[in-house]
Amino acid sequence: MRRWDMLVKKVGGSGLVSPPIGLGSLALAGAYGKADPAESFRTIKHAVELGVSMIDISVPGLESRRNTVERMVGKAVNGRRDEVLLVSCGRPDRPERSVEASLRRLRTDRIDVYSLHLAGQARVEEAIGRLAGLVADGKVRRVGLCAPSPTQLRRAHAIHPISLVFSEYSLWNRRVEERLLPAARELGVALTACRPLGRGFLSGRILSPAQFEAGDHRLTDPRFHTESLARNLRLLPTAETYAAQLNVGLSRLALAWLLSRGDDVVVLPSTRSRIHLEMNAAATNVHLPPEIGDALAAAFPDHSVTH
Repeated sequence: MRRWDMLVKKVGGSGLVSPPIGLGSLALAGAYGKADPAESFRTIKHAVELGVSMIDISVPGLESRRNTVERMVGKAVNGRRDEVLLVSCGRPDRPERSVEASLRRLRTDRIDVYSLHLAGQARVEEAIGRLAGLVADGKVRRVGLCAPSPTQLRRAHAIHPISLVFSEYSLWNRRVEERLLPAARELGVALTACRPLGRGFLSGRILSPAQFEAGDHRLTDPRFHTESLARNLRLLPTAETYAAQLNVGLSRLALAWLLSRGDDVVVLPSTRSRIHLEMNAAATNVHLPPEIGDALAAAFPDHSVTH
């Protein structure tokens, strides 16, 4: 794949320019099986070469490995920093300390989008106010939120413009369509679709939890428990039929469906493989007819997944 195949677009109302597909770090941190540091490093460098220039360093549930991932990303993008959109996430308490530490590990003077996880955080205004101070200092360019409620999003946006919201979104999990996505669009905020392949479910290659290595985070996800997974696999045949019709893999079809949801949706799959990275990026070249997009949505109605 040549670099110009990966286009950039303006997302949301903040003027943020982003590639339609980025690179998440969960797989790089070992959330889905042991990650080889050398291959992970090569995957990050290859992402920049392809133009998959949004790199999200957030690793929820694996904070102990965050330092390693940040150092790896900092080294991989060295010399090409202006070509990369670095995204990170933190808790509301003491964001100043977290940002300073991240800047050192990333070898940079700014984080392009810093997102706060406000779960259970009642003092939204205070948390966003502190992050707005980092924006004023130039250490953070834009502010994002991780899986906020629509109310939290509106309260935060009233204090400082929110550029992106990050939430799980895929054919397998469409709950953001109920309230969060409409609220984001009302405010001109773009949505970053995390886990867009349903932690690998939408690849069609996961048939049993016995495939997972010890320590794989999917072992604790009830959607992948033996009985639930067997029922969830019944959702795939329609998607497989359309993938064959379009002569694309199931993963590319699932990503193309998300990209068809609107120009304000950015897709953030995570992989530690250069081959899978290229396959994901190729989804931007898939033309998805509207009738197939509608048929896929009908095949995966919201709340159809067994937990």
